[in-house]
Amino acid sequence: MGVISTDKNEIKLFFHSESSIGKQVLAYVLASEKKILTIDISKTNVTGTQWVELAKGLGVSISDLIDQEHPDFVKNYGDHPNLDQEDWLKLLDKQPEVLTKPIAIIGNQYVQLESEADFVKYIEPDSKDVK
Repeated sequence: MGVISTDKNEIKLFFHSESSIGKQVLAYVLASEKKILTIDISKTNVTGTQWVELAKGLGVSISDLIDQEHPDFVKNYGDHPNLDQEDWLKLLDKQPEVLTKPIAIIGNQYVQLESEADFVKYIEPDSKDVK
């Protein structure tokens, strides 16, 4: 069991409120009829354990959560950083704006959202949940 709880009737959104995609996805999530928990990583500290759990839920490494083309990242680390997992976690802690895309936990499903349309496709088939 992980540190992040899941609920089939709840959406958890990890996003950066200053990114354009974060703002767009947030608007769609708030319009959802499900219970919502938003975590704005620019204001709320996400622990290393939580980042590890998010990456595991997505089936990616911690470094995949980071936009390595973000100007702040390139300025500080260059094009070919040699960082270990602890370094990537510290980077997310100190510079949350480098998160690649908002992460949603919809029920038990972990997804990275590239656009608001991505979010819509994950919540529309609510009727499929009925067995």
